Amino acid sequence: MKRILEGLEPKSVFKYFEEISQIPRGSGNEKEISDYLVAFAKKHNLSVIQDKALNVIIKKDGTPGYENAPGVILQGHMDMVCEKNKDTEHDFLKDPINLKVKDDFVYAEGTTLGADNGIAVAYALALLSSKDIPHPPLEVVVTTNEETGLEGAAALDTSLLKGKILINLDSEEEGEFLVSCAGGGRAHIVLKPEWIKEKVKGPVYSIQIRNLKGGHSGQDINKGRGNANKMMGRILLDIKDNIDFKLISINGGAKDNVIPREIDTIIQVKKENEEDLIKKIKEWDDLFKKEYKTSDSDVTVKIELVREITEEYLSEDTKNKIISILSLIPNGVQTMSMDMEGLVESSTNLGVVITDKDKIEFISAVRSSVKTRKYDIMARIKTLADLVGADYFTRGEYPAWQYTKESKIRDLCIQVYEEMYGKKPVINAIHAGVECGFFAEKMKDIDIISLGPNMWDVHTPNERLSISSTKRVWEFLINVLKRIK
Repeated sequence: MKRILEGLEPKSVFKYFEEISQIPRGSGNEKEISDYLVAFAKKHNLSVIQDKALNVIIKKDGTPGYENAPGVILQGHMDMVCEKNKDTEHDFLKDPINLKVKDDFVYAEGTTLGADNGIAVAYALALLSSKDIPHPPLEVVVTTNEETGLEGAAALDTSLLKGKILINLDSEEEGEFLVSCAGGGRAHIVLKPEWIKEKVKGPVYSIQIRNLKGGHSGQDINKGRGNANKMMGRILLDIKDNIDFKLISINGGAKDNVIPREIDTIIQVKKENEEDLIKKIKEWDDLFKKEYKTSDSDVTVKIELVREITEEYLSEDTKNKIISILSLIPNGVQTMSMDMEGLVESSTNLGVVITDKDKIEFISAVRSSVKTRKYDIMARIKTLADLVGADYFTRGEYPAWQYTKESKIRDLCIQVYEEMYGKKPVINAIHAGVECGFFAEKMKDIDIISLGPNMWDVHTPNERLSISSTKRVWEFLINVLKRIK
């Protein structure tokens, strides 16, 4: 295998990052990467546990002089969000990530990079394989299905762990230590469609929204970026008020925890309305370019002729219900924190719309650092489902991680950071779910902090990892571990 990252520092970290990048590891497809971690532990004569959820725990004794130091849990997740550009040929079930290096960054060719959270795995493996880095007893916990609802952490038996300090490595901004996170869950509206089987002549068009930036549905929700699913709802409502049309399908977004960048809708109009439809889409293209000129300057709304006949379409009632859901479902920032300036308190993201033969599904990722706010949003979504006669259910709920006033690991991290860089780090909370919430809930006396190197545009094909920041955070982590005695 040609080493793309060879020569980058720290060598061991980038060596392991490149190794795991060769292993497909989308959420739900983690058996191979989980087995790789088990094989790694056995190769290095380390204690290892692999549970039914494919979570992996690897234990390493403290180095000489650290045998009786407080145990440290290093934690991250093995799965990654699998997003690609429309013109990129990539099978996430079998293809390795095609890495590239440009300037100070590691990217992937047309896909997500998986630095979220592959860099945590790489840091941990580099520490576990090290011969000369002083450290206290380590328990490396690598979980599964984090991106689809923190399901691995939810299933983890924490009684297997002895550590009293947890360093989560799933943060994305160097010099910012996370001390609290939102709780959340997924809300599903499932509409049973009524199909009309009838051969109808007339132009069938695909309406497409492309080139939105997307992003993490928690961390980027306050950036005003366009949500393709909600934007298509506006277009369809306008067309419905002005042009008679038949709706054939609508499919937008790929992951509920990603702000949807693209959507495709198939409709049919009468021949005499063809020019009006084309004109209407051009108007929306111009409108969105103006509305999103700052957040999504490259957005486009396109229309393409698909065929001149259809044999099946959704009933008028089903069409109207779909448009109502898209128009009325809550989306975006719902409340801001009154305790921490600039922090989103609660939000929701309509991440996925899928048309199948037997159902049309609308999936939202709901988040809040206040449990009652989360349930308020879910109740509103359920009310909408009830109004249109659709089914509703939730899944993948996870707890918030509450801020604690006293934390020895936080104090130590602040001290080490100030000594190394001569400035104070940022202490922050995050409007996203991190697995710390489950550990805090299950392990009442655990002392937790979350940190990581600089990454940008995670959950999108523009995801990139800073090489220099990866090195600095590695040096910082080593120094913190040395001080835990």
